[in-house]
Amino acid sequence: MKVVSRSRDTLTYYSELFQIPEVLLADANPSISKVLPTGIEVHIPGFVTVKESREESTLNDIALRFQLPMDALLLLNQGEKEMVSVPVRIISPLLAIEKPYEYQSFLDDLEILSLHYPFIQVESFGKSVLGKELLEVRVGRGEKVIHYNGSFHANEWITSAVLMKWLNDMLLAVTNDCMLCGVDCLSFYENVTISLVPMVNPDGVDLVLKGESAAEGKLDVVKMNNGNPAFYAWKANIRGVDLNNQYPANWEIEKRRKIPKAPAPRDFPGEVFLSEPEALAMKELAERRNFERVIALHTQGKEFYWGYEGHEPEHSASMAREFEERSGYRAVRYVDSHAGYKDWFIQEFKQPGFTIELGKGINPLPLSHLPGIYEDSVKILMAGLYM
Repeated sequence: MKVVSRSRDTLTYYSELFQIPEVLLADANPSISKVLPTGIEVHIPGFVTVKESREESTLNDIALRFQLPMDALLLLNQGEKEMVSVPVRIISPLLAIEKPYEYQSFLDDLEILSLHYPFIQVESFGKSVLGKELLEVRVGRGEKVIHYNGSFHANEWITSAVLMKWLNDMLLAVTNDCMLCGVDCLSFYENVTISLVPMVNPDGVDLVLKGESAAEGKLDVVKMNNGNPAFYAWKANIRGVDLNNQYPANWEIEKRRKIPKAPAPRDFPGEVFLSEPEALAMKELAERRNFERVIALHTQGKEFYWGYEGHEPEHSASMAREFEERSGYRAVRYVDSHAGYKDWFIQEFKQPGFTIELGKGINPLPLSHLPGIYEDSVKILMAGLYM
């Protein structure tokens, strides 16, 4: 929602008028001062407007019916109009994520959230093989940066939906100053920056959900898929490289022992490490942001992996216990696997890293599993903020 400032209006006054934390107003309007010039547009996050007929109701009637301060109506309705704009607080999720979560769905949902919660920051940090923007969403203003990602693997696209639902729920909690999983989200907003990359592998996700047309005629994905026109088992990027086997953490071991020796639906680690633009962009993002910890969402197994070759710090163990207790997922310290994003992060930064295997079944997990998956995983996502 936008309003037009009047003489002597301030962000502090708007915070009191709309009961929105002032820090959110400041971040939604970064280019303006606390004392507002007259006649500029100001974003008020967490609100929408509805229209009421001026002929049928007086402003006083509308204020009483919607339980609003009169000045909130006056601010939105400067000048004579037939219809009255009424500010209405958003108190329920804006996104319906129970759908095949292709790249365009992600973009559409991100646009909705950016419009109504303009204090979030969205930044492109690279492009996929087919030129799709790789997008990072940041929420908060703290120096400690905690990173979450999803859809490294194409047929695990449900992880993107989980992260977007969590983002929507967090934004609701922050703007309404309420709790999520017993956690005060506004406190974390001021002390932590959350970095989310909900869809690392957009080309692959679209291939799984839309079929051969997603390759835009630029790659012979059917040939890589052994002649099968159905791509439900595809994990790799559009060039047939497994992005979670692309990192310089004993990559040579994976290269030597993986059965695919050429581009394939899964497991091929590439001819060299970091050959794929998506993998390289994720590496450079971690180096630029200096993440405090990394939580990567995958499917399936209802377990998570938290160590790598003894490089993990001591406090990773207590975090793993907390995740296990909260979610019921099984904590696994070491697995015979290398070259993953979590592996490289732990090795490179000596900070906690986790690969969370959401749900249980056969990939891609059906949408009917999403409510249960989210109920379990949101406890880990929130615990990742304060451990």
